[in-house]
Amino acid sequence: MRILKTSLVAAALCASIAMPTFAGDETVPSGTFVDEYGTSFEFQPCGAGTALCAVLTNLEGASATEDNLAFVGKQVIEAEQIAPNAWKGSLAAGGMSADATITQIDPNTVTIQGCRAAILCKTLSYNKAS
Repeated sequence: MRILKTSLVAAALCASIAMPTFAGDETVPSGTFVDEYGTSFEFQPCGAGTALCAVLTNLEGASATEDNLAFVGKQVIEAEQIAPNAWKGSLAAGGMSADATITQIDPNTVTIQGCRAAILCKTLSYNKAS
């Protein structure tokens, strides 16, 4: 049992060291962020100010189906802060939903990891639009 507790403490410490931090941390990303395909989200604080919400503002590539395009202009992400520069919540569009983890790498970069069934995961990087 002692080994298990020590392992858990060590894992938590490693996770806190590995979490990205930068000047002005504890901020919520805001503004438009775009991936390499041209899909974009408008992030803004929500809830008590530490939660993160995102509106899908543009959809490009293979994901730009008629069904998915119906969600452009709608809030599709809501996530609660779980650590400095990290939020966990859901990405929902119509009947489809996925667990979402948003990590702010630096003031101009966020990643979104979406997971379905806890094992089918994909991470995309988004850069702040100028």
